Amino acid sequence: MGAKLLAWRRLIIVLVFVAGLVMFFALGLDRYLSIDTLRRYHEVLRAWVETAGVLAALVFMVVYIVTVALSLPGATVLSIASGFLFGTLWGMVIVIVSATLGGTALFVIAKTAFGDALRARAGPWLHTLEAGFREHALSYLLVLRLIPLFPFFIVNLVPAFLGVPLSTFVLGTFVGIIPGSFVYTSVGAGLGSVFDAGETFSVKSVLTPQIVTALVGLAVLALVPVAYKKIMARRGGNTPAPKPPVP
Repeated sequence: MGAKLLAWRRLIIVLVFVAGLVMFFALGLDRYLSIDTLRRYHEVLRAWVETAGVLAALVFMVVYIVTVALSLPGATVLSIASGFLFGTLWGMVIVIVSATLGGTALFVIAKTAFGDALRARAGPWLHTLEAGFREHALSYLLVLRLIPLFPFFIVNLVPAFLGVPLSTFVLGTFVGIIPGSFVYTSVGAGLGSVFDAGETFSVKSVLTPQIVTALVGLAVLALVPVAYKKIMARRGGNTPAPKPPVP
């Protein structure tokens, strides 16, 4: 009975997830999560934020959390929009909290609905990878968060399949997205002058070579504890055993 109940819970989670994706694209909501939409309605949105205050921030956070939890396209645009609407500081706080909550929701969904089943059916390779990832979970998670080559939703899913503890995931996500959130919200805070001047803007232009280099440098720093542990382990393994005293 317990196994059947667990199977039904997993099925319900999957159905809700799929229904959310289908509804999002069926209603054409994807077209609203774009820079063009932000450009078109930027004056209305700013007036709404000034009028609604905290309520506007809460609504924005809900939209962001749902977007991340359902792996919908548009999280980057929302990060830029957060800086545009709420300024660099508060925009960054909103992005960090919302992205962490949304990512955690997806992590829990994946771990609950798919994690156990995947590990049960996978071969030894997954268990080997899981053991290696768990040993340095926080460092590896920080690297995945910092380097802007990995899609955000992939980094939410992979730790769930590799058995990363929830607390480690939350900490790694919260800390790891701070630099990127600062970059996007800073760009968003200056977007008003771009719109007023009628200039064009592309999301791809945000990640300049200098910014990418800085993020990669932070990722390398996150790997320092891993390298240190491995070096110390090798030194410990190569230390000769003490010789017995000569009688």
